[in-house]
Amino acid sequence: MNVLRIERIEPTDSATAPALLEDWRLIHNEIIPTAPLSAEEVRERAGRNRLDVAYAGGVAVGCSTVRPPDDETPAATVISRVLPEYRGRGYGTALYEQGLAHARTLSDDGVETVVLASNEEGLRFALARGFVEIERYVLPGDTVPFVALRLDEGPTPAP
Repeated sequence: MNVLRIERIEPTDSATAPALLEDWRLIHNEIIPTAPLSAEEVRERAGRNRLDVAYAGGVAVGCSTVRPPDDETPAATVISRVLPEYRGRGYGTALYEQGLAHARTLSDDGVETVVLASNEEGLRFALARGFVEIERYVLPGDTVPFVALRLDEGPTPAP
């Protein structure tokens, strides 16, 4: 594996944020072509979520999102994306593990993820890490469902 550098997007950093936001947007839109985001939508997300971009050899290879709990989902949500040509090199695992560590600081109510149903590699990745499907939903105007999964961490030990 090339040395992986993961950079957090700090929306207030006017020197690096624009380039990081654009790299994040391009990766997101390639992995999720059914729900492309504009630059303004990504800036808005960066204000409420943790967004990271992964670089290997100076090339953007993946991105991640960690959403804090909200009124609809009491769990934190971790989403890792790696461009197809860079999969199988450990980059997704590195992004996921960093996101998971951060998510655990945000919620005691578990961890969830979301994967586009057509992303079979992404679904296998999530299932291999202990996630179980909890629902499928289609956004208005879309035809490909998203799969919501929850990390199954087994029964809670008795005190």
